[in-house]
Amino acid sequence: MSRSNPTSITRRTILTSGLTAAALGVAGPALASGGGPGGPAGRKPGTGGEHGWVTSRLARMSLEQKVGQLFVQNVYGTDATTPDERNVPLYGVASPAEVVRKYHLGGVIYFAWTDNVGSPEQVVALSNGLQHAALTNGHGRSKVEIPLQIAIDQEGGLVTRIGPPATQFPGAMALGAGRSADDARTAADIIGSELLAMGVNTDFAPVCDVNVNPLNPVIGTRSFSSDPQLAAELAAAQVLGFQVDGGVAASAKHFPGHGDTDTDSHVAFPIITHTREQWEELDAPPFRAAIEAGIDMIMTAHLAFPALDDSGDPATLSHPILTGLLREELGFDGVIVTDALNMEGVRELYGDAEVAVRALLAGADQLLMTPAMDEAYAAVLDAVRSGRLSRQELDTKVARVLRLKHRRGIVASPYADPDQLDAVVGTPEHLELADGITDRTTTVVRNDDAVLPLAVGGSSVLVTGWGVETTTVLAAEMQARGAQVTRRETGATPSAATIAAAVADAENADVVVVSTMNAAGSAAQQHLVAQLRTTGTPVVVVAVRNPYDVAHLGDAPTYVATYSYSPVALTSLARVLTGEVSPSGRLPVDIPMADDPEQVLYPFGHGLTW
Repeated sequence: MSRSNPTSITRRTILTSGLTAAALGVAGPALASGGGPGGPAGRKPGTGGEHGWVTSRLARMSLEQKVGQLFVQNVYGTDATTPDERNVPLYGVASPAEVVRKYHLGGVIYFAWTDNVGSPEQVVALSNGLQHAALTNGHGRSKVEIPLQIAIDQEGGLVTRIGPPATQFPGAMALGAGRSADDARTAADIIGSELLAMGVNTDFAPVCDVNVNPLNPVIGTRSFSSDPQLAAELAAAQVLGFQVDGGVAASAKHFPGHGDTDTDSHVAFPIITHTREQWEELDAPPFRAAIEAGIDMIMTAHLAFPALDDSGDPATLSHPILTGLLREELGFDGVIVTDALNMEGVRELYGDAEVAVRALLAGADQLLMTPAMDEAYAAVLDAVRSGRLSRQELDTKVARVLRLKHRRGIVASPYADPDQLDAVVGTPEHLELADGITDRTTTVVRNDDAVLPLAVGGSSVLVTGWGVETTTVLAAEMQARGAQVTRRETGATPSAATIAAAVADAENADVVVVSTMNAAGSAAQQHLVAQLRTTGTPVVVVAVRNPYDVAHLGDAPTYVATYSYSPVALTSLARVLTGEVSPSGRLPVDIPMADDPEQVLYPFGHGLTW
């Protein structure tokens, strides 16, 4: 919720003062709902103080329970107790609740592809059901009563797991174009407070990678900027928005920096060739800023960084990087969580069980999404029993996890109140704030013939290019403003016939608006734009993902960057195109020339207005 909301202020006061809701005379969501499923009303776990609670839990926990806290896993299913056979090959049990109990999991992570995220009502019911599983043993209250981290990747823009009615944002690079730390903080506040209302208490955001490589296939618009200082400023603002205002744990990612690679660590093993001096100048500032702002977690990167560790191991498995650099040099004592261990960038050198142990030995505290849970869980138990991983180090890792859960209010309020959803998720106030923030990010890069702003009332407008939803939303926005609209979606690789049909439509239109998506790597999209321009009809090119497309589109005279194809970005685009809003976004990256990447075509900070 926005920072003027009394609920947000109350929660922020609780989090920053260390006082409990009871001490302040405030009933938080869990207490207001009677403590959640199976939870006695009025029971307030964790109110005896962080140190005492952590110490007492460590003393009561079995080795198996301690090791379980080190794992954050994906589970299949829309609710906690219904069996889902997709869980069986992974875990040997069918329901999400059984998975949580079998391994004493420290956390779960939600995805759409695991059927975890639907309506807010479904998400909060799943969250509360999973918390009930963690806090009970199936027959009553557990002796240790440790709630779950319930996590998600809700960055905004490209990586958004929960869609409408939750409030949507266009992502980090768009915020970089807006240049406003206040807007970045407000966006994180709204995302965090809405997640918390749905029982999601951990967001794997913000992305702290500095995207200095236009060919980066995995970061791109997930990064705030190619400028480390702007990225640092906005990263720190979002840490405060997520944690202090929104009340969820945040995670800076992907350490030591994933911004200068043209390899996707999901499918291969990137190597970063920066020197140590370049790392200090380019990669480190956002992570330093996040640590200074009090970030709860930092996520590792599955990439080699020879200047920081010449062993050839990925950073996730590197003691010099995680312990020597992150812990000892940067002074971070929060939770280090791995990136997903099912990614090929970390699986190339060792088996899944050995990867889990090596990550912990390197300095990680939590293991995200191991694809071999039985083997990895057993391997970590064996490592402790054999002394390869000392019991003292195990306790240190578990204590970090428990401190996060206590400090972030998860212990005091593990359950979310379904009755509060309408008051928090997708409220008119949140939607209005999101629209205003997005309006300040849309960037006009070229307007050589003064085509913009468009007078579309009564005009014939062709909306074409990439994206079924993208062209549908934009066509509807143009039609709502009085245009006679033809829509023709052409896809990422339009055929000759598709291009010819779009050209025929363009010849009968007064103006063309064509969307591109990663056109730098699509000769067909480049050809589409070139052919549309041959008609003589004014053509407005809109890059709905990477702003770098313009360098590959010949001399397109009218070009706009939205950094996102989220509907919130497209409605803002319509307001800018038609002059309802004057554009104020400025490029947060340099755009290099296509044939000479060392030369800058449009510099950082460029942006037009009227």
